[in-house]
Amino acid sequence: MAGTPESKVKDKARKLFKKYGVWYHFVANNGYGSSGCPDALLCVKGRFLAVEFKATAKDKPTALQQLQIDSIRSNQGLALVVHEDNLDMLELVLTEMTQ
Repeated sequence: MAGTPESKVKDKARKLFKKYGVWYHFVANNGYGSSGCPDALLCVKGRFLAVEFKATAKDKPTALQQLQIDSIRSNQGLALVVHEDNLDMLELVLTEMTQ
């Protein structure tokens, strides 16, 4: 089974997480967590990073997802929306955070 376009982006990101040796957790959306919680939570050298994945640049976070992203940012965390066309930006961020 090929997987969804979003899952393909997640698979590529997982490889980057492993490449840079960061702790990560993919959030299971099973009704027990916070609504709109980003797809992946990372700890990179003591810093918090949350990533919401989308298949393409035209796919936007839902209102609840954006609320969570804004809340993370207002608490001095880093929150990114990553899609196929900006995976290089994720790698750049991980490079900067792991140096």
